[in-house]
Amino acid sequence: MTNVPELFASNVFNQKVMQELLPKETFKALKRTLDEGIPLELEIANQVAHAMKEWAISKGATHYTHWFQPLTGITAEKHDSFISPAQDGGVIMEFSGKELVKGEPDASSFPSGGKRSTFEARGYTVWDPTAYAFVKDHSLCIPTAFCSYTGEALDKKTPLLRSMETLNEQALRILKLFGSKARHVTTTMGPEQEYFLVDEKLWNQRKDLRMTGRTLFGAKPSKGQEMDDQYFAAIKPRIVKYMEELNEELWKLGILSKTEHNEVAPAQHEMAPVFTTSNLAADQNQLTMEIMKKVARRHGMVCLLHEKPFAGVNGSGKHNNWSIATDEGENLFAPGKTPQENAQFLLFLTAVLKAVDENQDLLRICVASAGNDHRLGANEAPPAIVSIYLGDELEAVLKSIKDGTPYDSKSKSKMSIGVDVLPPIPKDSTDRNRTSPFAFTGNRFEFRSVGSALSISGPNTTLNSILAYALKEYADELEKAVDFEKELQNLIKREITAHWRIVFDGNGYDEAWITEAEKRGLLNLKTLPDAMEQYLKPKNVRLYTEMGIYTEPEMESHYDIKLEKYCGILNIEVETMLEMIHKDILPASFSYMRAVGETAANVKNLLPDAKCRAECDILKKLDGLTDELAEKAEVLSSTHIRIKKRSGIMEIAQGYAREVIPAMAEARAVADEIEPLLGENYKPFPSYEDLLFKI
Repeated sequence: MTNVPELFASNVFNQKVMQELLPKETFKALKRTLDEGIPLELEIANQVAHAMKEWAISKGATHYTHWFQPLTGITAEKHDSFISPAQDGGVIMEFSGKELVKGEPDASSFPSGGKRSTFEARGYTVWDPTAYAFVKDHSLCIPTAFCSYTGEALDKKTPLLRSMETLNEQALRILKLFGSKARHVTTTMGPEQEYFLVDEKLWNQRKDLRMTGRTLFGAKPSKGQEMDDQYFAAIKPRIVKYMEELNEELWKLGILSKTEHNEVAPAQHEMAPVFTTSNLAADQNQLTMEIMKKVARRHGMVCLLHEKPFAGVNGSGKHNNWSIATDEGENLFAPGKTPQENAQFLLFLTAVLKAVDENQDLLRICVASAGNDHRLGANEAPPAIVSIYLGDELEAVLKSIKDGTPYDSKSKSKMSIGVDVLPPIPKDSTDRNRTSPFAFTGNRFEFRSVGSALSISGPNTTLNSILAYALKEYADELEKAVDFEKELQNLIKREITAHWRIVFDGNGYDEAWITEAEKRGLLNLKTLPDAMEQYLKPKNVRLYTEMGIYTEPEMESHYDIKLEKYCGILNIEVETMLEMIHKDILPASFSYMRAVGETAANVKNLLPDAKCRAECDILKKLDGLTDELAEKAEVLSSTHIRIKKRSGIMEIAQGYAREVIPAMAEARAVADEIEPLLGENYKPFPSYEDLLFKI
């Protein structure tokens, strides 16, 4: 049996290990850097590097790498060995403080949005001491930020760290007004990671899965998820073994893998970790996705992280459970026990309403991807329209404040924010609204729109930034207040009223909500290009630049990168689809038609009066469908060629969204009609039944 306490974080150079291996004064100096952000002197860095190297070697490491998260959305690593030549012809193992603190990888091949020429190759990785180093695959991995020669962020980590610091500053301003002695505020995160597992042999026979991560074709199987017999059902033995090894690998890296279960769709599962700080959670989620894929291969399976690998069943998300807390352990999204604590809670809650309402576009942008566009609004995930669900009780509290009415029939006085009269706010006991993109769940907000393959750094950078901006406006106003309690009361009532349109407790899947949302003036940005058209608007540039999260050139770079990636993914999908039509589906259809025709001819030879209606019906259907599929493929190809000739990246992206994707859907619809007509031995590739139920 696995000794979990002994196994946990055994491959992590955490504070416990540092305290054991570092000299006392060195550890204190490093602790000051971790806690207060004080720069680390080179002498201290050298001592840390030596201890880190010796520890890593004891774990079997021979190399080290600066592990970073470029704008590709995945991780990157360049490995250097510890060896250095010795005078006697042998080698010694060395690792200096300079090598720990800074690296210089070639940055020319990473996305930059056209802001850097290929010959301008210099980029720097800088150690992030707030994220622990770890050993993976015989290498010491050092979490780092990644920036250009001119100081522009080229990664996901740097903006996240900036946003955490900005939110810390603005939240402390608010807390000071309430007499809090908190010295630091941090954001925490717990991402619920959904994924599919399919048999590797079957995966290898599907060109679309190999090239795009999702099925471009597939007729609906006779059974899907309609029986509700997968969710929380007993886990299959093969999956149990996978989950056991996955847990062990994650635990070794200090990842608090806590919950595992079957999800709604066949072959779909979920892993949820315990909350931790946003920076560490983002690093660990990137590691989790990598390890999920590696462990699956060792069990003869492939882990699919695409948001919509199969049509007709649920896609996969990554519910982003987000909260903020002080260094004293106070959760700022949790209702308090005293009137003053509740006034503080309501101010932070009101700031969230304001932040989400005023920045619907930024929240949609941060979860936009070619894959997630298939999932959002598909009656299985939140709609593309952003709204907030508060729960019955909390919504009633806010409504009473907004309307100046009693909270309940027993109350004799109006709800007030006054410190002396505010009654206790009950923690919400209602069920979560699974159709809401942004739901309050008692002491945190669950941002459900995040896609399963996405890095959570981007969404959390956005959440931190927009909340910080709202808190800044509140602090600027309240710090000048003559009568704090009165002006606080007025502010909360004013802001709840101003942003009430963002609160919605109904069914987000209902068509009526789309009409209602439009009446409220809420945005419905259905595709990534639609969302990205909002990104560089003055109010968004102002927010990010004033908060110090992004520079305007960085935002322009993100705009280009996101659109280029979207177009690149769809280009691969179209090329793969056309290849599968011409090399797999049509040839398989013709082979089956020939076999059926030969069968009919043989029957006629034996029985001249035989009508062969079944054979003729199948041949007639397949003849018509293959002609139609060839025509649809030609339309898709010509549309694709025409769209790619457009001049601007936004014009190309909109062409993909508005013309190419519908043409793909039309071609697929015909191909999916053909599939059920083919004999089992003539299938061009494994079916949905094979992929979803043979595991």
